Amino acid sequence: MKLFNGITRFFYTLILILLGACLILVALNFIPKESLINIINLIYLKPDLRIITGFAGLLLIGVSLLIIQIAIGRMEREKIIAFENPDGQVTVSLAAIEDFMRRLARQVPEIKELRPKVTATKKGIIVDAKVTLYSEISIPNITEKIQSIVKNRVQDMLGIEEAIIVKVHINKLAQREEPKKKKSKREKQEEQEEEPKYRGIEYSEE
Repeated sequence: MKLFNGITRFFYTLILILLGACLILVALNFIPKESLINIINLIYLKPDLRIITGFAGLLLIGVSLLIIQIAIGRMEREKIIAFENPDGQVTVSLAAIEDFMRRLARQVPEIKELRPKVTATKKGIIVDAKVTLYSEISIPNITEKIQSIVKNRVQDMLGIEEAIIVKVHINKLAQREEPKKKKSKREKQEEQEEEPKYRGIEYSEE
């Protein structure tokens, strides 16, 4: 199957190169207009050439559809991770891993927000993490901590031996919001005592 895919791509690439070269030659006026007209007239006049031209068009359409199908199939395969268990194959969605990492980030107090993107390649699993951190931290220490946590937890969750590469991109440093201090009962009572009480309309005595 791989050999067939390789031959198909080579053939399609060769056709596109030849077509592109012909268009360049026409644009540079290396091919006379009369020659193009003669070729088209010859195709129209001879039924055999028309049949060959039609088959060539169908072949190009078929190869194009095949390449699109291969590309879509590859994209779908890259959205999951598959591994074999004794009882059969197990597939894990990359979206499920990304959701797991977002929930994992909530357990790290130095992280305000984490937006992961997981990609499965032949080299292993690549994690691109865009992180918003709180500013009062050491960036080298926290990034090393994030990489270690993500790598270990994903490795434990999936139980696979492939390499896990964690890339951290810090896109923002945020200030930590200070929690509002709760007022004591005494402070509340003092505020209530300070509030002016409405006693109604007072009339002056003359």
